[in-house]
Amino acid sequence: MTRIYSFAPIADEHAKILILGSMPGPASLAAEQYYAHKQNAFWRIMAELLSFDPAIPYADKVQVLRSARIALWDVLHSCKRNGSLDAKIEIETQIANDFENFFHSHRNITHVFFNGTKAETCFKQLVMSRIKSDALCYNRLPSTSPANASISFGRKLEAWRAILEPIRIESKN
Repeated sequence: MTRIYSFAPIADEHAKILILGSMPGPASLAAEQYYAHKQNAFWRIMAELLSFDPAIPYADKVQVLRSARIALWDVLHSCKRNGSLDAKIEIETQIANDFENFFHSHRNITHVFFNGTKAETCFKQLVMSRIKSDALCYNRLPSTSPANASISFGRKLEAWRAILEPIRIESKN
């Protein structure tokens, strides 16, 4: 089985929110784009929350995230996985991304949102003990993956509204 690698983060120094997935699936890896699988609800949800057309080019979607002060990354730097399901990630092959340097370079991040259980579990197991900040707030959201079909798009969208709260609070101040 071949080792697969995640992408560089989408982030700039103004980011306030970090959304973490586990590891890009085959469609994303092939397209070299986050959440490229057509059935993944991530970009549809972002389009609803941030008021953009989900059909805009990927580079424009990335710019909308940056403008909204949202960073996007994956917990895992690399792993071995057969297929696209998180459950198929070989635990002993997981290597986390360098979050110590990431958070050092992105000091405005106050909230971390996990796109599903696997992202949260990997972060807690591989990263949490190395993070030296008690100032971060963590929240797991329902996975936008098509494998998470037991939760409707409407329920996912409603749960994902939580990412807007840190931005709303800041804009009131």
